[in-house]
Amino acid sequence: MPWRLSVPRVIPAFCLAASLLLALSAPPARAERLVASLSSQVVQITSNFTGVELTLFGTVENGPAAPPGGGYDVVVTVSGPRQSAVAFQKERIFGVWANAVSRTFVDVPSYLAVLSTRPFDHIAAPDTLRREQIGIANIPLTQRTGADRATAGPGDPFRQAFVRLKHERELYSETANGVTFLTPTLYRAAIFVPAEAVIGNYDVDVKLFSSGAAIARAGSAFEIKTVGFEHFMANAAVNHGLLYGLATTAMAVVTGWMASILFRRD
Repeated sequence: MPWRLSVPRVIPAFCLAASLLLALSAPPARAERLVASLSSQVVQITSNFTGVELTLFGTVENGPAAPPGGGYDVVVTVSGPRQSAVAFQKERIFGVWANAVSRTFVDVPSYLAVLSTRPFDHIAAPDTLRREQIGIANIPLTQRTGADRATAGPGDPFRQAFVRLKHERELYSETANGVTFLTPTLYRAAIFVPAEAVIGNYDVDVKLFSSGAAIARAGSAFEIKTVGFEHFMANAAVNHGLLYGLATTAMAVVTGWMASILFRRD
């Protein structure tokens, strides 16, 4: 009789059982969750406002207390409302320093603060830092020259001057060791907002790193706004420009008239 080869039906069942056994024996996938919360969601500006320090608290949930690779790292990036600014390069013309060349930075953050648990190069590789936009050098700052727009690299002289001037006004800053772990999973950071910070919404982006890779992310936000008489004057200047201008002109005239009477010499 002819020979016939048949495959036993137990093989698929055996393969299924083996796959199930491997799945059960494999280590569980890490699924850390990052939580972040600010001490205040609103910063009120009054006549004596000299800046404010906000506290960011957070925790790492659903993760091991002692992750491999030496622990967790956290990087906090705070960015303020976007605005355009012009950077001028001065040159001596006929013995006088004058603005010669300029570059316009289009829709760049008015405020940037980057805080981390360690120096950036100790947290991740340069490629990862660029991809995750960690550090001011890796955050795009778009320039406009004529009709063209481009993102200048860290070595661009106009970008360097722009960042330096912002740093001198405490509007751009980087703070290594600005984030502290109080426990293996509980962290804290202090965010300083100077008096020169503009009014508007500020975004807080928090990223969690482990073994050189970004594994979780969380966000928060706060608002800077004027209150009281300052709020009334700011709204009047924006929403009722003509009346605001007439009122300030009238106040200047009255003030000058009163001063001339008080200090008049007979």
